[in-house]
Amino acid sequence: MIRFGTGGWRAIIGDEFTKENIQILSRAICDKMKEEKVAEEGIVLGYDRRFLSKEAMQWAAQVFAAEGIKAYLINKSAPTPVVMFYVMKHKFHYGMMVTASHNPAIYNGIKVFTYGGRDADEVQTAQIEGYINDVTDIPVDDMPYSEGIASGMIEEIYPLNEYLDSIIDAVDMGQIKKSGLRVGLDPMYGVSDTSLKTILMTARCEVETIHERHDTLFGGKLPAPTAQTLRALQNHVLDKKCNLGIATDGDADRIGVIDDMGNFLHPNDILVLLYYYLVKYKGWHGPAVRNICTTHLLDRVAESFGEKCYEVPVGFKHISAKMFATDAIIGGESSGGMAVRGHIKGKDGIYASALLVEMIAVTGMKLSQIMELIRREYGGMALEERDYRFDQKKKEEIRRQLLEEKELPAIPYEVADVSYLDGLKIYLKDGGWISVRFSGTEPLLRIFCEMKEKKDAAEFCGIFEEYLDI
Repeated sequence: MIRFGTGGWRAIIGDEFTKENIQILSRAICDKMKEEKVAEEGIVLGYDRRFLSKEAMQWAAQVFAAEGIKAYLINKSAPTPVVMFYVMKHKFHYGMMVTASHNPAIYNGIKVFTYGGRDADEVQTAQIEGYINDVTDIPVDDMPYSEGIASGMIEEIYPLNEYLDSIIDAVDMGQIKKSGLRVGLDPMYGVSDTSLKTILMTARCEVETIHERHDTLFGGKLPAPTAQTLRALQNHVLDKKCNLGIATDGDADRIGVIDDMGNFLHPNDILVLLYYYLVKYKGWHGPAVRNICTTHLLDRVAESFGEKCYEVPVGFKHISAKMFATDAIIGGESSGGMAVRGHIKGKDGIYASALLVEMIAVTGMKLSQIMELIRREYGGMALEERDYRFDQKKKEEIRRQLLEEKELPAIPYEVADVSYLDGLKIYLKDGGWISVRFSGTEPLLRIFCEMKEKKDAAEFCGIFEEYLDI
């Protein structure tokens, strides 16, 4: 039952996310590392603030220790990018992070990273699933945690300073110090509080924080930085007269932003802003990468600078692979994950936040002003996002209708192309598009539609709702 989706293995706690399954997965990775002859270097493990995350990390470490593979454990809850950074910097072949990212609080999971600090790709995760199927000696052997520590097979580390220094060295701290910025922070009860505060206060920013305490229920909300979940941050930014507000998801690899006017900036806007800034103001050269559910406005910006924007399936492993292949400046997704060239090979909400603060300091403009400048120059696009839940029978019916028989509703727009790269995507001649696909992290059908007008995007989603009877 252990299956990897677009963001690692995620499951409901007590259902499939159990000690037995965690240790089966760990044993499978042990077997894979031994066969690849990389077991001697060990593995890096981290965890977030979710229920059972620390225990799950320790249960995994006990299996590695029993198999003679040294486990380096980050001994405090930390952002996922810290694990990716440490795997990359110290040339480990494997790392693991216990997190379910932005999923509801009843979920937990494990992300696996490979050499270079990359998300394990489809080939790697398929191989891991094969090794899982070969694990037959259950319960899996493990070493008591205290014995692992005493023997040196488990070592507790805390590499946060090394990670933070890499970001501080990469951004223009001098310019930020001159700006006297006030920043509102919302860690969403997750793991970004220490990291973001350290960077911002080192740059002499005033920091106003909410939701920093440890709460495994995330305040009763989804730990994803969306317009619905960041209303408290919007009020906080206005009340405290902040230059911007920054939020991160549960494991701090995704970002949400509130501008100086208290407006929620969609992750699509953030991606476009950062690419525009890196090319126009920092003089970088290179393409951009986005997934199929992310704004085509990024394509327009890239084209205006003589660059290309590449489209890939959903799943950050596809983005990071394409970035590596094309030497892209930036890659991102409409859910708030983005990576920037020269840093780790995956999404990092901490680094993206630092770059946004730098952008305000360097340009001398408010965030709302920069966004308005981009909209005037490139035009605007409106995105409609809808999620649907249903039983397995209905799911199979939709899959057969849309993806196997490839039946489509009557479409009142001129169609330029239809793609089945990842679910269904219809491209319109006027630049609009609609994507219909099953989530790789939750039991959902997701529809994304981008049009020039919000009402048209809502209408196009409604056509599919009626056609699919959802």
